[in-house]
Amino acid sequence: MATRPRRSCLTVPASSPKMLAKAAGLPADEVVVDLEDGVAVDAKEEARGRLADATARGTLAVRINGIGTPWWEDDLAAVAGLRPDVVVLPKAESADHVRAVAELLPDGVGLEVQIESARGLVEVERIAALGPPLEALVFGPGDFAATLGVPVLTIGAGTFEYALARISVAAHAFGLQAVDGPYADLADVDGLRRTARAALAHGFDGKWVLHPDQIAPVEDVFTPSAEELARAHRILAAADGVTRIDGDMVDLATKRLAAAVLARGGEWVPGGG
Repeated sequence: MATRPRRSCLTVPASSPKMLAKAAGLPADEVVVDLEDGVAVDAKEEARGRLADATARGTLAVRINGIGTPWWEDDLAAVAGLRPDVVVLPKAESADHVRAVAELLPDGVGLEVQIESARGLVEVERIAALGPPLEALVFGPGDFAATLGVPVLTIGAGTFEYALARISVAAHAFGLQAVDGPYADLADVDGLRRTARAALAHGFDGKWVLHPDQIAPVEDVFTPSAEELARAHRILAAADGVTRIDGDMVDLATKRLAAAVLARGGEWVPGGG
């Protein structure tokens, strides 16, 4: 199965008919219809009933409630009838959590797992090693900060280099994508771009967004520019061995980096690693 693009993943509460309808026409790579934190406890059942109204131009995902809640099994039963592209499991803290959900998914439905706690982070390699239908690891900065007692009140505003690095390494070691969590200050576009660039620098493939206005800035960060693509092509066209491109030394490792840039831009390179 081809890798799904996940540069921008827009979360939408399943309890809002207006937001579900608007999300259907938006250009996000993925729309995550949320049954968990975005839905009040007394609206869970009603929200579940609205899943059939959800559509997306790109990938359609449904975030269920976490294992241990009263709702997750009913959520999965509803998902079985809807058959979205992907199910998102929040607050995963063990491989057993993930396996329990994976075994109940219909064939062809992928799985994303959110790492949102200190316990989840120390288990991330075991989780990543589970294989299909697991497709991506998603960092949850708000709940993660809360488990550590980090003094931030804006989700995504903290500094999480260790968590980002560990999630990225675990994901890529087992052929998964890594996706950063949201940035909650909707008015702070500079902060949004800064956190997206930090995630990209750690090898992440995309970022969750909370508002349609965040889609374009995030996709701009995770999409190589025309100049980056052109340089990558020049590097790959260079003769084997050590040479120079634009004054920089180029070797086989540099070519592998160039191939990765082209892959991020949607171009497949034979033997690109």
